[in-house]
Amino acid sequence: MLTAGCGSASPEEGAPLTSPPAVISAPPSMSVPPVLSPPAKPVWSLGPWTATTRPTTTTAGGDSKRVSEGWEITVYYTAVEKFHDGDPTDVTGCLKLDCANGDDELGTYPDDFVQAVQDEGTGLTTAGKYLNWSYDIGYWLDSAPRSADGRRLEPFVSAAADPGVLPHGTRFTITGCGHQDDNSPLPATTCTALRRGSWLITDEFTPGLGGNRHIDAYIGPETGPDFTDSDWYVTLHDARLTMN
Repeated sequence: MLTAGCGSASPEEGAPLTSPPAVISAPPSMSVPPVLSPPAKPVWSLGPWTATTRPTTTTAGGDSKRVSEGWEITVYYTAVEKFHDGDPTDVTGCLKLDCANGDDELGTYPDDFVQAVQDEGTGLTTAGKYLNWSYDIGYWLDSAPRSADGRRLEPFVSAAADPGVLPHGTRFTITGCGHQDDNSPLPATTCTALRRGSWLITDEFTPGLGGNRHIDAYIGPETGPDFTDSDWYVTLHDARLTMN
């Protein structure tokens, strides 16, 4: 993934979190899920934790937490067709979720939008449908952005990992944002939003694209053209995770 440009220093561990950025408005005649604003913390079942961690620590309130460092975290998002203007390309696949490698005509879309859907896994069309993609299913039309196993993606909740490292149901928070490729800190607003998320492993990498300490974190639909050049399209190195 490309990384964003340098920004101001990210909050230090234990520092108070500032308010997250405003939620974008939905494009006309479309229903777009909230983005760039973590939802209220949900209650999830805690899955097993297979990565190497520090010894379990206990907070003042009595909760046990496990900390693991040295993670790479990349964000992924829902592409939005209206922000793309590539050459028209026809897409075939499935007209419903319960299908794989279909050959139905799904419509004509800008080629850069189609590529983004394949890179990120999901895209919102101007017709209001979601064009989703998975390596083992191909393209399909849907009413929501989904992971490969059919779960609805939730901004600042859904995350992907290799299942042999972090299985489905593993819940964590990002308690240290680490640094970008050039060793600069993340922009403070981006780091704060990622730290406020209540992350849950509900998705998995295309085989060969994950790794022992690699996570993808879903942040919702892109907010405008050239989204991959913005502060939101980032890669974290040496990030710290804490199991809740």
